[in-house]
Amino acid sequence: MINVQGAPAIYQSEVGVLKKLPGFLESNGFQRVFIVHGTKSLHSVKSHIPDFGSLQVHYEHYGGECSDEEINRLRKVAESWDADIIIGLGGGKVLDLSKALGYEMRLEVILIPTVASTCAAWTPLSVFYTENGQFDRYTIFPKSTLLVLVEPEILLKAPIQFYKAGIGDTLAKWYEAKSLIYDLDPVPVAVKIGLQSADLCKNIILEEGIEALTDIEKGKLTSSFRAVTDAIIMLGGMVGGFADHFGRIAGAHSVHNALTKIPSTHHLLHGEKVAYGILVQLALEGKVEEIGNLTAFFDRTGLPKSLIELGISIKDRQTLETIAEHTLLPSESIHFMKRKFESTDILQAFEVIEKINVKRERTG
Repeated sequence: MINVQGAPAIYQSEVGVLKKLPGFLESNGFQRVFIVHGTKSLHSVKSHIPDFGSLQVHYEHYGGECSDEEINRLRKVAESWDADIIIGLGGGKVLDLSKALGYEMRLEVILIPTVASTCAAWTPLSVFYTENGQFDRYTIFPKSTLLVLVEPEILLKAPIQFYKAGIGDTLAKWYEAKSLIYDLDPVPVAVKIGLQSADLCKNIILEEGIEALTDIEKGKLTSSFRAVTDAIIMLGGMVGGFADHFGRIAGAHSVHNALTKIPSTHHLLHGEKVAYGILVQLALEGKVEEIGNLTAFFDRTGLPKSLIELGISIKDRQTLETIAEHTLLPSESIHFMKRKFESTDILQAFEVIEKINVKRERTG
């Protein structure tokens, strides 16, 4: 069975969109607003947040992870304050935390992304981590978000590394979704919508991603920046929203999850680890030419294309075996792919990627 949760109830992406927030809250009967945020995210929206007027607003700083412990803490605070709506203001972990909090408290949720690093603002799911940042699980909720507000000017001024991570995470939508539909005949319409969204994600990213990054460096709010932003947040979320488990995660995200176990990679963002995971998945599928095409794109975007860029040596056998072991844990999504892999396959994939990088360096 395919469960379609294609979109939030309302998605608005335009300059000045946050000015509409107080009116929306009042017209829908909300009075006590509980805002979850990070330090940097709150600072980034100060000039865009409007006056809430007669509404009661509580700002609560999150603890750094979307974890069970943090959700329990926030729930106690929100319940004691008698919140009637949750607003998540920040990056992916803040947004995931807010969705989980809303679900636990049976409250509506509004999300305001301050970076374009994932499709977390769109999707009705949360990725959970341990308190020390290691991947734990992800949970899909039965209800989608009420409202998503995207202020392009906020995202334009965010650190460019987050945008690069968003590009990496969004590219994975196509490669992972394509690997999950091998036994579907016929392909259901909902899955086709998800796949078409994934294909459009890939095309927009590859055609306009470099220009969007250049525009960020110049501080210009352009059509390329807007297109890639909506691809990251909206289109990326539509893939799994329509295709359900046939459009969510496969090998690339299993590699990401394994990399969270390696301390030297903790400085990297989710989408950066996923980007390298795409290369591993392609190596497992024997798609060497596509690896070459993507590594050239990664070169220009600054996404990691080799182990050394992850802080890992190809000679560190113990670490590589640890990554392979965690990539293949029974709970991992790599097992949704057609072929069943072993640790030796993962280790060989690392070798294939390294050889392609060496060859590219030698040829210019």
